[in-house]
Amino acid sequence: MGPHPAVAAIRLAVRRVLHDILDDHSRTPDRAPGERPPSPLVLVACSGGADSMALASALAFEAPRAGVRAGGVTVDHGLQAGSDARAAEVVLRLRELGLDPVESVAVRVGREGGPEAAARDARYAALDAAVERHGAAAVLLGHTRDDQAETVLLGLARGSGIRSLSGMAAVSGAGGRYRRPFLQLDRQTARKACMVQSLSVWDDPHNTDPAYTRSRLRHEGLPALEKALGKGVVEALARTAQLSRDDADALDAWAGRAAAGVRDADGRLECAGLHALPPAVRRRVLRRAAIEAGAPAGSLFARHIEEVDRLITGWRGQGAINLPGKVVARRQGGRLVIRQG
Repeated sequence: MGPHPAVAAIRLAVRRVLHDILDDHSRTPDRAPGERPPSPLVLVACSGGADSMALASALAFEAPRAGVRAGGVTVDHGLQAGSDARAAEVVLRLRELGLDPVESVAVRVGREGGPEAAARDARYAALDAAVERHGAAAVLLGHTRDDQAETVLLGLARGSGIRSLSGMAAVSGAGGRYRRPFLQLDRQTARKACMVQSLSVWDDPHNTDPAYTRSRLRHEGLPALEKALGKGVVEALARTAQLSRDDADALDAWAGRAAAGVRDADGRLECAGLHALPPAVRRRVLRRAAIEAGAPAGSLFARHIEEVDRLITGWRGQGAINLPGKVVARRQGGRLVIRQG
C-alpha cells in the first residue's frame, strides 16, 4: 500500500522542485570537463507549523533519493515569550527527521513598514545569511495555495497594479534560491500530511491574532468571500496570480526593450518616445529609471509613477517631482531627467 494521498502529494511537489534544483546545479560553471558536481545542499525554512513541517518531512524523504543533502533553518523572531524554546524544539524535530545541518537563528525585528513586513524582512535576511554560510543551493518555503490567495487579495487592496496581483513566485530571490513547492497545494493537505505521519506541529498565535492584517483576511475576509461567492475562491485567486505573473513578465520584457530605444547618449529619456508607448509599458520604463537612479523599490508606489507620468502625458510646465530616496524627476527640453537631486 502506498502513502496517504496527502503525503504522496507533498512528496511529489518536493520531488519536482529537487529535480529542478539538480538541473540548475548541473549547469554550474567552472568545473573541469567530466567532473561531477558535489551534491547540493537544500535547506527548508521551518517555523514548526503544519505547512513547513510537512515540507520538512517531504524533503527528508525525497532528498536521499534525489542525491541531495538536506538541512533546515528555523528563525526565532523573538516576538513571543518562549520563542527561543520553541525554536530549539523545532531544531530537535528537524534532526529527528534526519536533516543536517540544522540551526536556529535569532533575529531582531525592526518596525519599518509595520510588524508583518518587518518580521518578513528580518526572516529573509537571516535565510540569505544561512544560504551563504552553508553554501546552500536553495531554500524551500512552505507557502501554500491559501497563502497565495491571501497575497493576491492584499495586493488588490493596495491597488498597486498587476505585479502586486501576481502573488509569490515559485522561484525567487538571488539566483533563484527560494523555492515554493506547495503553491499548488492547499493548507489542509499539508496539515493532513502531518497528522497521518504523527508529526507534532506548532500553531503560531499570530496566525489568529486580529491585530495582523493577514490574520484578519484569513479568518474573516476569505470566509466571507466564500460565503458570498461559493467555494473555489482560493483556487481562482491562485490562478489569477499565475496569469497576472505571466502578463507582468511579458510587459516587463517589453519595457526593457523600449527603455533602450528612448534613452539618449546622456541617459536621459526622450519624452516623445515615451509618449508613444502604451501606458503600461511607459510606466514600467519610468519605474525602472527611478529605481536605477536610487529610489528604493519598496517605497516607490503607483502614485509616484503617476506623477512622473504626467510630466510626459500632461505637461503644463509643472516643476520637479520628488521621489523616495531623494530622487528627483524633471522635464528639460523634451527630455526626462531622473536622478538624485
